[in-house]
Amino acid sequence: MAIEHANVLRAAHLARLGVSDAQAERYVDDLSRILEMVDRLSEIDTDGVAPLSHPLDATQPLRADEAIEADRRDTFQKIAPATADGLYLVPRVVE
Repeated sequence: MAIEHANVLRAAHLARLGVSDAQAERYVDDLSRILEMVDRLSEIDTDGVAPLSHPLDATQPLRADEAIEADRRDTFQKIAPATADGLYLVPRVVE
């Protein structure tokens, strides 16, 4: 796919970016090279290759799921206009 000067200016306008003509010309070259690389990648035979969720075989260490703050529900509900059974009561807004 060939990128033209007008395409870059149109994309910049849609993205609300201020792009000069000189910048747009440089972006034409950059975007053309990127699209050429993508076209080359699409030619690679990927049959039998399982999709990856991440390019590296890495796992994210997770912290323990522990409560780190004290339960302050009673304190907060003391100042609420209306509560019942630990819940906040609010006026009905949908009939």
